[in-house]
Amino acid sequence: MITDELEKIIIVEGLTDKKQIRKVITDDVTIICTNGTLGVERFDQMLEDYALDDKDVYILVDEDESGQKLRKQLARELPHAEHIYVSSEYREVATTPENILAQVLVSKRIAVNPIFLI
Repeated sequence: MITDELEKIIIVEGLTDKKQIRKVITDDVTIICTNGTLGVERFDQMLEDYALDDKDVYILVDEDESGQKLRKQLARELPHAEHIYVSSEYREVATTPENILAQVLVSKRIAVNPIFLI
């Protein structure tokens, strides 16, 4: 069950994705970059470092083959995580227009700068 008291964490693939999200959000959210791949050892370290089992976790990856592979892996490892999708029209989080990104984030109760919702 997702509650407002838990810290929010968004898992993305790359630094450009993180920068694009940072532009639009106002929420105090931790954004973790996987750099596209996630080995068992690295995932275990991330799980421990960020206490992912005790946080509101969101998965926001590109709508391409590598993004889908990562999403499936994360879904297996973090069944409580919520998924955020960008349109396949934009394919990548980093190239999704700010106003579209803001809309999908707000739909998951992540606060964004209202200027992007106009």
